[in-house]
Amino acid sequence: MNKRDLIDAISGRLGDKKTATEAVNAVLDTIQQTVAKGDKVAITGFGVFEKAERAARTARNPSTGATINVPASFVPKFRPGADFKALVNGEK
Repeated sequence: MNKRDLIDAISGRLGDKKTATEAVNAVLDTIQQTVAKGDKVAITGFGVFEKAERAARTARNPSTGATINVPASFVPKFRPGADFKALVNGEK
């Protein structure tokens, strides 16, 4: 399922594709902006979105074998909630 499919599924419940598009965009934008600031977004039963730090490391170029220094960076991280895990595992 991609974003368009998600909007179509939600518009089936809301009855209006424009409202569904605005709702999906608002939710995604709010999550992205909040995590970018360093706060976490916890949706009970679904999961937690947060900002995680990735340490600097040394990597290797596979074609030349040369070592490359990769600087530290931040990445978005998602941890699924217990209800979501149970649903995926067929327990609910």
